[in-house]
Amino acid sequence: MAGAPLSEDAFAEWAGRLRPEIERLDASFFEAVTAIGLADFAARGVDVAVVEVGLGGRLDATNVLVPLVSVVTKIAREHTDYLGPDLAGIAREKAGIAKPGVPFVTGEPAPAIRSVLVAEAERRGARPIRVVETGRPAGAPLGLRGPHQSANAWVAAAALNELPAGLGGGAGVAIPPSFAGARIPGRFDVRGPWIFDVAHNPDGIEVLVAAMAEYAPHRPLHAVVGIRNDKEWPGMLAALAPAVDRLVLTAPPSLSPAERWTGAALDGWRAGRPAVPPVVVEFDFERALGEARAGAGTVLVTGSFHTVGDALARLPGFAPLG
Repeated sequence: MAGAPLSEDAFAEWAGRLRPEIERLDASFFEAVTAIGLADFAARGVDVAVVEVGLGGRLDATNVLVPLVSVVTKIAREHTDYLGPDLAGIAREKAGIAKPGVPFVTGEPAPAIRSVLVAEAERRGARPIRVVETGRPAGAPLGLRGPHQSANAWVAAAALNELPAGLGGGAGVAIPPSFAGARIPGRFDVRGPWIFDVAHNPDGIEVLVAAMAEYAPHRPLHAVVGIRNDKEWPGMLAALAPAVDRLVLTAPPSLSPAERWTGAALDGWRAGRPAVPPVVVEFDFERALGEARAGAGTVLVTGSFHTVGDALARLPGFAPLG
């Protein structure tokens, strides 16, 4: 594998092999692709897999695993139609990945929410439970941009130190030198005059705005934004708008029609906000990319994994998200 995505041929082979069970269980799309991914990891003898939950934790398809360490970085409000509207309830769902006898690591900064995570992890028998102090500089070079990455680095280092010794655990290194080489496509991913960021909830947008302030991109800064209609998109746009010079709102092609916001909804949002920065609504995705490029010093693409992935697949010289 060596960092390469699963090939289309391998995906098709696994889908065919697992199809009877997928259909028997009436599995969702995410459940099916999780099974395909994990089957391929096992068949290829992957030593260590970093597996991110899709939604919540307790009932997520990835929670079939018994991990070497469970990690909750911090809690943000998202998927409220499934996880509930309050952060404490979301925290309990997220802590559902805790397993008996498995280390549990969290960097949640809010004491009240942190106590919910710890209590749920204890109830589920996780051992040991590590609460990481993240409000401090990394003290070492990081390959990932943005002030939030110092907090992420401390959590990642704590998780690494909980691994078995043969996999690098217990090294006692706060921030390993290897973190300077970390790269994640689509996470404040700067490629020439383009910035790609998969921020898809209010917390993600706030983090993105802070990262842009630190990075200080060339102006004018135009943003191509496509967000699923089940997100808290009015607040996301309100937080992003003051940080850019032009907003181009669009619908990424890989979203289904039911997942896309409507022109009427966007017109209603525009009617109740200041005229600065200018807002353009262009549902043709390729025209939206062209509209954003015109006169821009930097173009930001954000709002969804779909938006970033669809943009990378269409822009010459850029590899799609793996």
